[in-house]
Amino acid sequence: MTAGRALVTGGAGFIGFHLARRLVADGAEVVLVDDLSRGRVDGELRGLLGHVRLVEHDLRLPVPEGLLGGAFEVVYHLAAVVGVDRSTRDPGHVLRTNVLSTLHLLDWCARAEPQTVFLSSTSEVADGAVRLGLGALPVPENVPYAIPDPRLSRSCYALSKMLAESALLHGSPGTRVRIARLFNVYGPRMGSAHVIPQLMERMLAGVDPFPLHGTSQTRSFCYVDDAVEAIVRLVRAGGEEAIVANVGNDREEVTIGDLAERIFALHRRPARVEVLEPPPGSPDRRRPDLGELRRLTGFEPRCGLDRGLRRTFEWYAEGRPA
Repeated sequence: MTAGRALVTGGAGFIGFHLARRLVADGAEVVLVDDLSRGRVDGELRGLLGHVRLVEHDLRLPVPEGLLGGAFEVVYHLAAVVGVDRSTRDPGHVLRTNVLSTLHLLDWCARAEPQTVFLSSTSEVADGAVRLGLGALPVPENVPYAIPDPRLSRSCYALSKMLAESALLHGSPGTRVRIARLFNVYGPRMGSAHVIPQLMERMLAGVDPFPLHGTSQTRSFCYVDDAVEAIVRLVRAGGEEAIVANVGNDREEVTIGDLAERIFALHRRPARVEVLEPPPGSPDRRRPDLGELRRLTGFEPRCGLDRGLRRTFEWYAEGRPA
């Protein structure tokens, strides 16, 4: 598949921005769709806008005819409300936004007829099955959808992505479908809604005692450049059948306590660490089985955790671009 013309929803955000930059480097003509709800056009995005077109649109609303213009070879759907904090504070907003955005985009795709539609999904669609003993670790793609406790507010995010996956798999006739379940992707520009930037920002602010919401849970973190490489390879993988594949880094599984120690080593250790209860519904372990991704694409993660943390910390320490 050639670079062609690509649409990236959520292109002003975290992974969408890094993906758009990669696609431009590969020679693609790129259009970004974003409602800029996470902020504004900052210095990094302004630099990218010399090479892409940005369309400001809220996908909770239908896409007007002619707004995006022209035909696209690939549509990358990354627009979503993410983060445990948002899911806990306003689960209805998370569910409504993520589901409506996907359905409205697919309605537009039915008219625009792109060759391929890609969905950025999440490891959280598999967490419930693992918790109920319906899936092993490292977790493969063929675990059933499961919501152990629908009363738990954070379950709305997983449910929104389950519905999005189902919508793509069953509502995109004649279109190649590629779905990546992303496992704990991190890196520069990821905001403040995830554990790594939260730890870094607290450390840079000199918070002491330093709060850690649980230390024994384990995660496998994937640097954003590796995630983008996997996404690009997955979209370009041959065949017309729909593909669902885990994307992550299975080489290191670390505890949150060890993660904090590695981040402390980048700056300075606080005098005291205060260990608190982990967030409700937080899985004890999370690690992907990357066998399907390797078989389809030959992907191997290249950036180790220490190197990725250093790059990320330097970005946050320098301050966000104006």
